Amino acid sequence: QVQLVESGGGLVQAGGSLRLSCAGSGRTFSSYGVGWFRQAPGKEREYVASISWSGSNTYYGDSVKGRFTISRDNAKNTVYLQMNSLKPEDTAVYYCAAGTAGWAAARDDEYDYWGQGTQVTVSS
Repeated sequence: QVQLVESGGGLVQAGGSLRLSCAGSGRTFSSYGVGWFRQAPGKEREYVASISWSGSNTYYGDSVKGRFTISRDNAKNTVYLQMNSLKPEDTAVYYCAAGTAGWAAARDDEYDYWGQGTQVTVSS
């Protein structure tokens, strides 16, 4: 069993930056692929970014490419999402998810564990 806790959300002006963290429990977290997803009110959950267990593979959704960076520190059991040049349309609850397969999956059904989410609000 893996527990995930997101942090780092908050209120920021358009053009600003935030760094989200996803802390995982358990010795096996470093072997899991991790993804970030987001969901805005009234919208479907959207894929944001993902990273393989080693960190060697990373992928991004089209809406965040070039602005967000996903990374991980397996010694700290933590995955990060650096978000730059934020836009009001980035406003959502951001969730991290871990998948036992280990790869950087883009579909939410490939993940086994989910965090509770952290709110990101970008004002115009």
